Amino acid sequence: MPSRFSSEEWPWARLARFSPIPPPTLPSRRSVRAGVGPGLRADNCLPDSASAKIPVRRHTPMIGDPSLLGAPYDGSALIADPIHEYITFTVPYSTPDPSERTEKDLIDSPWVQRLRYIYQLQSARWVYPSAEHSRFQHSLGVMHVAGRFARHLYPSLATVVPDLPSINFIEELLRVTALVHDLGHGPFCHFFDANFLEQFGLTHEHIGQVLIRERLGKIIRKIRRSPHGPFNPGEHLDPDHLAFLILKDPEKDSTRVPKWVAFLQPVIGGIYTADNLDYVLRDSYMCGVAVGPVDLTRLIHYTLITPKGLTIHRTGLPALQMFLNTRLYLYSNVYYHRTTRAIDIHLREIFGDTMKYLFPYNPLDRLDAYLYLTDWSLMETVRHWPGDRSKAKRALGREWARILGRDVKWKMAYNAFLPTRGDERGRTFIDQRTVEHRLRQALPPHLRKLDFRVDMANQDPRPLNLLNMGEFQIYVYDPATRSISKEALKEFFDYLPARIVQFRIFAKDHSTDAELARAAEKVLTSDGHSVKTNV
Repeated sequence: MPSRFSSEEWPWARLARFSPIPPPTLPSRRSVRAGVGPGLRADNCLPDSASAKIPVRRHTPMIGDPSLLGAPYDGSALIADPIHEYITFTVPYSTPDPSERTEKDLIDSPWVQRLRYIYQLQSARWVYPSAEHSRFQHSLGVMHVAGRFARHLYPSLATVVPDLPSINFIEELLRVTALVHDLGHGPFCHFFDANFLEQFGLTHEHIGQVLIRERLGKIIRKIRRSPHGPFNPGEHLDPDHLAFLILKDPEKDSTRVPKWVAFLQPVIGGIYTADNLDYVLRDSYMCGVAVGPVDLTRLIHYTLITPKGLTIHRTGLPALQMFLNTRLYLYSNVYYHRTTRAIDIHLREIFGDTMKYLFPYNPLDRLDAYLYLTDWSLMETVRHWPGDRSKAKRALGREWARILGRDVKWKMAYNAFLPTRGDERGRTFIDQRTVEHRLRQALPPHLRKLDFRVDMANQDPRPLNLLNMGEFQIYVYDPATRSISKEALKEFFDYLPARIVQFRIFAKDHSTDAELARAAEKVLTSDGHSVKTNV
């Protein structure tokens, strides 16, 4: 009986056309049914009487010139990832060019490898046991998403900016920017910004800018290709462009960079970005939290560049709504979980004194030492302090032992959500210290010396002013009217609060919960006032 497979149907048949060596003999229907393919023994096939004495032929498929097989794989490799399945990245060619550097060189550099020891979720991992992932995995994911954005946006960007560099160059600019966007983080990430870097007028982004220029600039300038191919002759990545893109400041001056760089800014910092799309997907997965769908492919598909800037097709707005709702849910239930915030309050009490022993410097003055300041190094150091000769270190060590042992010092006594839509008028904003003072005055006299803490965690589900987002402004394309405007954003997102303050009061036990709750209600419902957050 003739085989039901033709030679053209076998995977190697097409490659065999490039070789003078004939293709292998194809198996019969019987051997195929028995699970036998070319080059495998057919001993488990039952021969008929006519073929019982014919010896089994063994074939090794020949595919011709080995270089043809290696061509698609030389210079690139895959990283397995639980969110994006596989992340492609560039590696040196089998015959490397000594003047070229690749994404592998950046990934394997000490500063990017340092991110393995910076946890993605500063305190939430003590609440969600599986949330042990790091900034390293997140940075790889952001690189992947940024590359997808770049290749999709390129055709529309090219119609707006005629002198645009090659598509591979634009892809790699966004990929490398995404890979290094979190380099400046210290231990406990954003907590470190607020409780240590602030005294120097710095954020992790400012440190990252310096690292990009001074520590990784040589590698970045020598990258010549993306996973999809080489740049055009004469094209080179400029570390200054990467440094511009990672700074998420809507008021920054975009006149210092080419127009096409400024157009790409919202992909890194904006309402929906390669950064927050990855961390919402990754953090929810790693925490085991069930959230609404985040349709990454749909969001990218309906995003384009117009002369006004980053624009979303009206059809993509529901996907953006779902994403913003999911992000808000994560903030409320993971990042600002009551126990997470309680641990942060305890950390805040001892972090300043801890850093006086560990790293009493401006990181920009001690970059070589900052390389080794991580979550791991900090926690392994303070773990030994309870037995230190110094009385001050022993006291700090006892507090750290409580934190590392998950002995939660502060208990939540009151919780309230305070939404703001951005259109309130005639309201006076009061800060945390003022709130604490008013709460104390509202307590019964015998409790006015009670030790309690006020925590006001702030989340911005959307920009306060949808029509004035600075460098991060996005627009909506309406195919019915063929118009591009930002006014349509209000129609779709006005239902979503511009700001949510998660207002909580913590005490050392629950014995005064009722009194604290009554005092809080009295303060929060007073006419003409709204709280001002410190987060």
